[in-house]
Amino acid sequence: MAAEIQISSRRIGAGQPCYIIAELSANHGQSFEKALEVVRAAKDAGADAIKLQTYTADTLTLDCRRPEFMVGKGTLWEGKNLHDLYAEAYTPWEWQPELKKEAESLGLHCFSTPFDDTAVDFLEGMNVPAHKIASFELVDTQLLKKVAATGKPVIMSTGMASFEEIEEAVQILRTNGCTQLALLKCTSAYPSLPEDMNLRTIPHMAESFDLPVGLSDHTLGTAVPVAAVALGACIIEKHLTMRRSDGGPDGAFSLEPDEFRSMVEAVRVAEKSLGKVCYELSEKEQASRAFRRSLFVVEDVKKGEKFTRANVRSIRPGYGLPVKRLHNILGREAKSDVRRGTPLSSDLFEP
Repeated sequence: MAAEIQISSRRIGAGQPCYIIAELSANHGQSFEKALEVVRAAKDAGADAIKLQTYTADTLTLDCRRPEFMVGKGTLWEGKNLHDLYAEAYTPWEWQPELKKEAESLGLHCFSTPFDDTAVDFLEGMNVPAHKIASFELVDTQLLKKVAATGKPVIMSTGMASFEEIEEAVQILRTNGCTQLALLKCTSAYPSLPEDMNLRTIPHMAESFDLPVGLSDHTLGTAVPVAAVALGACIIEKHLTMRRSDGGPDGAFSLEPDEFRSMVEAVRVAEKSLGKVCYELSEKEQASRAFRRSLFVVEDVKKGEKFTRANVRSIRPGYGLPVKRLHNILGREAKSDVRRGTPLSSDLFEP
């Protein structure tokens, strides 16, 4: 399996521009018009793709009030019932073909995270260009096999997973028809703290699995995605909302359009700055060489007078002899009168 995937005509991997995914998630507030607004904002902000989620409350969980079905401490959704949370957050399936149509008219890729077999079938009917596996579903063997069998490129988040669990999921996908796979480093905390991100895992994961690796980010702000790109991330997935003040299950850790655009711009600058291993001088550096230090005569010197540390110094600019030659020059006699401020050259002293 190559360390590069292709979604439609877009190649994704090392050496390619970072592929940036705007996650719609629940940031539509059950309004189709707002969902369309987010799709358009994703395009304006510089995203390459908009990602949906394809589930219903009933395909994810039971409508049950036992304690096991209540969200525990430590998240934004503490105390909520799972079924109620997913009923609030899901994206109506009938919207999804229309959202894809709108995205594609803008030049965006549109795909989704399926959460069960029926969602995979639905998305295949939409002819999505790729599938996303959520961190929580990485251990769902049957879902992995179903997605792999589509033959579409797969992007899989790895939050909460051990190395062995990632290894097993990758193997299941590979042996069931998936020939194009990318992984996302992910910390499944909402929001995530920067100190919990462990971004150095990204290059290790890429080397271990010989796959493109990116970041699914739930931190607040834009610094972490840029740091991830510096470490080799070739995909960034980030939630997008029109206004955090609108609330919703994912609003608190989503970026607003101006912030998302700033993140994209910073990622593009980071990519340019990475460049390649290079010790050659740029054109501007060549011009700057004139301001290096070199040897100058700093006091008037008479013919026959010796050059000493008092009348020769290492100063800027760089038109004199190299500083490393100073010890070979001290004690030599001037061949003629030399004025203060003259760059030292070999024709000024006796051999």
